[in-house]
Amino acid sequence: MMVLITGGAGFIGSHLVRQMLDEKNIVVLDDLSTGSLKHLSELDIVLWKQDICNPDIVQQIVSEKFDVIVHLAAQTMVDSSIKNPIFDASENIMGTLNVLEAARQCGARVIFASTAAAYGDVMENELPVPESHELSPQSFYGLTKVGVEKYLALYHQHYGLDYVICRFANVYGERQGDKGEGGVISIFAKRIAAGKDITIYGDGTQTRDFVYAGDIARGICKAMTTENVNTVYNLSTQTETSLLDLVRIMSEVSGREITPKFGQVRDGDIYRSMLSNRKAKEDLGWEPQISLADGLRRTMAYFQSN
Repeated sequence: MMVLITGGAGFIGSHLVRQMLDEKNIVVLDDLSTGSLKHLSELDIVLWKQDICNPDIVQQIVSEKFDVIVHLAAQTMVDSSIKNPIFDASENIMGTLNVLEAARQCGARVIFASTAAAYGDVMENELPVPESHELSPQSFYGLTKVGVEKYLALYHQHYGLDYVICRFANVYGERQGDKGEGGVISIFAKRIAAGKDITIYGDGTQTRDFVYAGDIARGICKAMTTENVNTVYNLSTQTETSLLDLVRIMSEVSGREITPKFGQVRDGDIYRSMLSNRKAKEDLGWEPQISLADGLRRTMAYFQSN
């Protein structure tokens, strides 16, 4: 199987590459704007240093006749999408169209990394959120991801392109950065490791569904070979954790007493998030294996040693 991983030098991509080391035909495409060669330095893989927005990549991809394209490369920051929606759309819509055109021409299955932000804020009685829930993104980041999902459905309708959409909950783990793939856990872990204060934006009662990157990578691997295609799967723990509880667990894991500061809620952030993973369990044969405490230990250890 020939597999292309866009954004493969990034946080989630580097976890996926490690899980696929037995595959002999992996190519990583990454412009290294948010990814890093350090993430792949000890691995024997082929790297194309390219931007997905460069139209030349279409023929480059087609020439290799990939069987699967895992599309992780994206602008992934909610606040950045609010500040610069044109750049967000350029990366997440136009860049992705290059990838879809290449997949159409070489007949590759596309595994697309979507997001819980597609759902927006939901009512308490609607949690955990199933894949069938109405999509109502509150940020341009979420909107562009939803837009690509609709492009995929139409590419399948018009061209027969097969795809699997994975809507990730809040992913964390080793090698997560502050830039493109940054998240609250990586920000907190880096500051805690450096002995600095942390800030919660809001009162800390807002919740997230935190899922370890290694579990996400296993879900992507399942999506590459499943017969249940042209559909959407939530990859999540189906567990709701408040930011206050997150800080408490990080305090226990790090052995440090952590007293957070509080700031104003950021525009575009949702209040509560928890995704149903029932469909992924039933149709992909996937479920998360790493508990939040264990995942945080691994994450904290990484940032403390780096």
